[in-house]
Amino acid sequence: MSRYNLNEVLKARKAAKQGVEHNAGGEVALDDLSRVKVLSPGRQVFKRFIRNRLAVFGSVMLILMFVFSFIGPLFYPYGQKQIFYKYEPRDVNYGMVKENTAYTGYDVANGAEVERAVNNKMNSIIKAMVAEGSEKTAWLGEASLYEIEKLTDDVYLASAADYEEVATYGSAVTEIGTYSMVGKKIEYAVKNPVDGLEQAVKDAIAKDAKGGEFELDGVTYTYERGKAKSYAITAATDGLQFTGDAPGEGFEAALLAGIESGASFDFEGESYLPVTNVGVTRVYRAASPVPARVYSRLTFSTYEVGASVPDSFRAAALLATATGGAFEAEGQTWSIERNGGDWVVTDAAGEEYMELTPYAVRRYNGDDTMEYGLKKALTEKALEMHDSGVKTGTLTYALPMQTETGEYVVDEAGNISYQDTELKLSQRDTGEFVVNCQQIIYVINMFDAPSGEHWLGTDGDGFDVLSRIMYGGRVSLMVGFVVVFLETFLGVIMGGLSGYYGGWVDMLIMRLVDIFYCLPSMPIMIILGALMDALRMDTYIRLLIMMAALGIMGWAGVARLVRGQILTLREQEFMVATEATGIRVKDRIFHHLVPNIMPQLIVQATMGMGGVILTESTLSFLGLGVKHPLATWGTIINSVSSASAMQHYAFIWIPVGLLICVTVIAFNFVGDGLRDAYDPKAKR
Repeated sequence: MSRYNLNEVLKARKAAKQGVEHNAGGEVALDDLSRVKVLSPGRQVFKRFIRNRLAVFGSVMLILMFVFSFIGPLFYPYGQKQIFYKYEPRDVNYGMVKENTAYTGYDVANGAEVERAVNNKMNSIIKAMVAEGSEKTAWLGEASLYEIEKLTDDVYLASAADYEEVATYGSAVTEIGTYSMVGKKIEYAVKNPVDGLEQAVKDAIAKDAKGGEFELDGVTYTYERGKAKSYAITAATDGLQFTGDAPGEGFEAALLAGIESGASFDFEGESYLPVTNVGVTRVYRAASPVPARVYSRLTFSTYEVGASVPDSFRAAALLATATGGAFEAEGQTWSIERNGGDWVVTDAAGEEYMELTPYAVRRYNGDDTMEYGLKKALTEKALEMHDSGVKTGTLTYALPMQTETGEYVVDEAGNISYQDTELKLSQRDTGEFVVNCQQIIYVINMFDAPSGEHWLGTDGDGFDVLSRIMYGGRVSLMVGFVVVFLETFLGVIMGGLSGYYGGWVDMLIMRLVDIFYCLPSMPIMIILGALMDALRMDTYIRLLIMMAALGIMGWAGVARLVRGQILTLREQEFMVATEATGIRVKDRIFHHLVPNIMPQLIVQATMGMGGVILTESTLSFLGLGVKHPLATWGTIINSVSSASAMQHYAFIWIPVGLLICVTVIAFNFVGDGLRDAYDPKAKR
């Protein structure tokens, strides 16, 4: 066999391209120079790579995965955050029946105004009157004295009046508190201190620091010096003392009866209110009470569905319950009369308009949209169940028919068609009755099985699973590439500096690498996820922070690989030549050393990509990574994380799990193929 020089082969090829006939016979001999093929290193690597069937399979799978994730959503009609709805029959909470116990107030026309603080307390005041069986009481506000009077069993009228103090009553010594000379304040032992008492104590001490007495608002106070520059304050009262003229004989007896009952009392045609404070009872007289607000626990049910009732009409109707006669409202004359336990309001023509009842019947969302007949039937059924002690019951009533899309069925005349529907009543522990029935409602299409409309079904939020998988693949693959790029970038810089310079630089960087190797990455990510949850960070910012954290914590392995390779290469002849020619250190490292270790870096990056995707999926599954509604493969599996959900909704997590497995395996196949292609001797 002949031996040929490479230069001769290249010359012969060049001559053939220029039309020079190399063989006079026109045939290529077996030992012709043109048969010698010279392949570049890159083509040699590629040729060895494509001979590896697993590497080719992994490459094809990765290409398909990128097409699926980045191009697929362009042709798929649904988005990752698009919620789907559907109509379906369900046993829904249709309404609620309960006895109203809260008293609502309505302003009386041209009446006085009730202070907000007093109005907020009025519900508890009236309930106390009901418990005590009181017909009348009073309450002292900041600016007015309020008389609360019972009109009927469920209606109370609050009137506001100016007031004046007429007397004080008491015979006791009461401990008021301790006055401190250091803080110049009284530490009270009573709940309701008297206004101006602190200043009166200061003035008395200024006159006589040893102790003594002083009067304030008709009450005698004593201050005695104690320890640590403090004074004990007490109040002494004795008998009935009038601030003006006495109302008349018998007032003290009436006052004592009022103090005992804790309510207002009448004397000689005037109303008085006793208020006990720090052992002293102060008596106030109300002058010219003006109706202010009427309170009732009755609900207003109109016979016409959805008819609005102004508050002025309600107030007038409630006031009329005291007389049971006619009243004026909304420019018309109305009549009200009792019918059993309810009140019925009729118009001037005698047509029934509204009913006042202590039982509230409403739709479950609080809307007053039930027709009167259904309200009455539900109330009677609830009362029957209550009297018999039964917790559950049923009632059949004609409700509007519905189509498959939830619309009401109408006849040819446009009237709504009705059908008998079974209503279920169940009493809760709180006393109210919940009404359930079958209704066609518009609901989120949750956990819908795969179909022609949704190829992989829908998840618990009504999202299309296939679209979520596509968009989730974008995020997961992007995280893998960004994290690996960041790891490689930092690792090349730190490893290159460490391997080239050696000495204290190498020592410092390697100790830093040891520190990063010892960092507990998962606990750090858990803490970081909890911190981002507490700060309510935006989803995309969370994604950037997560990628940065994974990249920073993963560069140490790349740095150690680069350092080891550079320690070997820096003693080679070509590096001596770069030093002799005066090339800068930066160029020696990044233009001559780093390119020689690129094959190892490519293999390292390719094989590490799958691990990063697994880490991101794990973090998102645990709720520490990307947050809902942004889709990743981890968050999709997290939506069916319970054992029962995984059993019933396998069509959600199995495709995602397979994609994660295929992607990770494909990256590993490609990494193995590149390793064998760059270093075929290692495989042998």
